[in-house]
Amino acid sequence: MFFADKFQALQRSQPDHIAITFEGQDISYNELMEHSWQVANGLLELGIERQDRVAHLAKNSPEFFEIFIGASATAFATAGVNWRLAGPEILQILNSTENSTLFVGKDFYPIIETIENDLKFIKNIIAIDGGHDRWIDYTSWRDQQSKQRPDVALKGDDDVLQLYTSGTTGLPKGVQLTNQGYVNAFNAFVDNNILDVDSSARFVNVLPLFHVGGINLTIVPLLRGAHLHLLAEFDATIVLDSLSRDKITHALFVPAMIQMMLQEPKVRERDYSNLQRLYYGASPISESVLVEAGEVFGSDFMQLYGATENYGLVSMLAPEDHAAERNKLRACGKPALGSEVKIIDSNGDSVANGEVGEILIKSNWIMKSYWRNPKATSETVVDGWYHTGDAAYMDEEGFLFIKDRVKDMIITGGENVYPAEVENAVQSHESILDVAVIGIPDEQWGEAIKACVVLRPGAELSEEDIITYARTQIAGFKAPKSIDFIPELPRNPSGKILRRELRAPYWADQNRGV
Repeated sequence: MFFADKFQALQRSQPDHIAITFEGQDISYNELMEHSWQVANGLLELGIERQDRVAHLAKNSPEFFEIFIGASATAFATAGVNWRLAGPEILQILNSTENSTLFVGKDFYPIIETIENDLKFIKNIIAIDGGHDRWIDYTSWRDQQSKQRPDVALKGDDDVLQLYTSGTTGLPKGVQLTNQGYVNAFNAFVDNNILDVDSSARFVNVLPLFHVGGINLTIVPLLRGAHLHLLAEFDATIVLDSLSRDKITHALFVPAMIQMMLQEPKVRERDYSNLQRLYYGASPISESVLVEAGEVFGSDFMQLYGATENYGLVSMLAPEDHAAERNKLRACGKPALGSEVKIIDSNGDSVANGEVGEILIKSNWIMKSYWRNPKATSETVVDGWYHTGDAAYMDEEGFLFIKDRVKDMIITGGENVYPAEVENAVQSHESILDVAVIGIPDEQWGEAIKACVVLRPGAELSEEDIITYARTQIAGFKAPKSIDFIPELPRNPSGKILRRELRAPYWADQNRGV
């Protein structure tokens, strides 16, 4: 049973149950599925070939699910495009994807207009919000079609999604995710008690739907018959109001969002008593933020660690392991049931517990490949093992502790230093809101450690104050040697710090990169 089959079963079993609430509009499971089948029939009429990519460039809205479900029911794959990219970057993705059909939201009409003449393969541009004088009006196009599911044979290795890596190390790569792979991932989310919910659950989602986290924490709850409250994008006040007003039971945020919500002036004045579980992931979170969030929201917490290439699931830190006495708050949890995880050194040999190496995972929810990039695929998935590129160690209880991305490691005076460790130490200071650690050129040591610090509103600290404090938390050679005070950290849409942007000015006149 594939995605389309599972949704069709829900259409029959709970047709009147609310599937999605968006900007005051309630959409039942029956309405969602009728619209999805209409999109499916419309795509078939366009005459595009089996397994063609259907691109989506828009902020969160119910139309994404109509397009995704409709495309998956007709053996097409939805390619989510990062709407925070610039025009040339969007052009590069659309041309590399070679798709013939683009669905675009009104916020991005101007961008597509500027690159339209350079789109090599696009034959159909469908304006989701209508109002364009040349492009197809989405609603009128959809509503002309039959509300019956088309009879299309589906296969397990059909691609259903093509999501793009964040591109922090180069051009984004298209990750091919399949029908069977997502069914396997769906089962893993349920079997590991990550999303074992029913129709009484109320989820809120603000993560963008071109991100694997935004997909998982919407599609999987919908497949369980839950009620999704969808927000177009993140705004701390709007999210907090929804948590309270809509009696939300489950939510997923990246740590930066949690920090911003905690800074909202009236965050402690709302009722969050219905909130059962708050998920977080995509980047490290400080213990101080976790503690404060626990006081404010009063819910269970679960950390999720994964990547687009493994459908967003490597490990999870369960609610019971967030207890301070467990001393596991710096861990990203235990590997998911149904997967194998090992940590290897630079020679490819497994390391002992407590030793740092690269995390590898093997499961039945690994990507098919990178789109038309066999070299990158063969370098990333070797003998069935996905190389995450993350440096970590495993303790004697089987918990993973990520030190950092392998590529972000700083070598100073022959010593390896992982930025995340330094960041956690610095951010434990009560006056520091956010921090990123980078390596900068140093004639004596090769690289010197610099911390880029965001202070809390009204706080005052000197460079020496922070360096002295850090030395009380970690070894002297790991402590920052200099501090930059900045208003905010650059992050990608999944919340990961863009250290490359912070490093670039310091390495611009060097003939080396480390």
